[in-house]
Amino acid sequence: MNSTTGTSRPSPRPLTFTRRCGGEIAALEWRSEQASADAPVWLALHGWLDNAASFTRLAPLLCERLGIRIVAIDLVGHGRSSPQGPDGDYAVWDYCHDVIEALEGLRGEGMSEAPVTLLAHSLGAAVAGQVAAALPEHVARLVLIDGIGALATPADEVVGQLRRGLLARHARPLSREASGSQPSRRAHYRGIEEAVAARVAGGVTPVDAETIRPVVERNLEPLEEGWRLCSDRRLLRPSVMRYTPEQVLALLAAVNQPVLLIEGEQGILRERPEAQLARAAVRGLERCVLPGGHHLHLEPGHVAAVAARIIDWTVAGE
Repeated sequence: MNSTTGTSRPSPRPLTFTRRCGGEIAALEWRSEQASADAPVWLALHGWLDNAASFTRLAPLLCERLGIRIVAIDLVGHGRSSPQGPDGDYAVWDYCHDVIEALEGLRGEGMSEAPVTLLAHSLGAAVAGQVAAALPEHVARLVLIDGIGALATPADEVVGQLRRGLLARHARPLSREASGSQPSRRAHYRGIEEAVAARVAGGVTPVDAETIRPVVERNLEPLEEGWRLCSDRRLLRPSVMRYTPEQVLALLAAVNQPVLLIEGEQGILRERPEAQLARAAVRGLERCVLPGGHHLHLEPGHVAAVAARIIDWTVAGE
């Protein structure tokens, strides 16, 4: 399947990495024709319910100007990556393993041991911040897009969060769907346009069909009649546990790498109190607010400005 965006671009190369616990992490790789064999690698992490195709429009622009190689992974349970096992969970800290295993896979293929740049959107930004704080030897810098820090639950609300998570995990219909014993109950669509329309109508943040089409296309698998989502339905369950706000800020305060945060004017951060605290916690943060929404890096009319800002910041820091 090919997205129609009005401009031509080279197709990304599919990659897979083996998970230690079984299954695979799927990925897409972009590199310019001029990139050397030892070109710097940027690892890209998408947002919740998205996948590696989230970087379809941004990655080629960065590769062309910076001479880099971008590898965008499908976080476990998303896109073409394997789901968690029957007893697995999708807590925000669990995704750190995906980053580590992708880096291990790349280094096993000959990538240098040098720390990498993490290019991350939304949920991916929360994951990137955790890895940068806990494993700074692996991360050179962060480029965050409309996301910083993980969703938090105050300590006095932890019991309610636990209750919601437990009830969702043990609800009989959902557990049958998640185990794969009733695959027919996954969302079905008669065509790609219907699937795109469903994402536009049901998305957590506003997005238009042209913007989100590459992500939806990567998240579909064909049936004898119609299409079905690849992603694990358990991603829709509430988390059993979250960090507290204090823990989120402590993680952000431990990030010592340079950080560029690009926000959309109509994005999810803006001047919300929790966003202000998160930005203030990161010592090396540079903030840039650009026109666009939560997916401004994928919006055809705004991606060029996002790329230009990232390129300028990267060149200035070299």
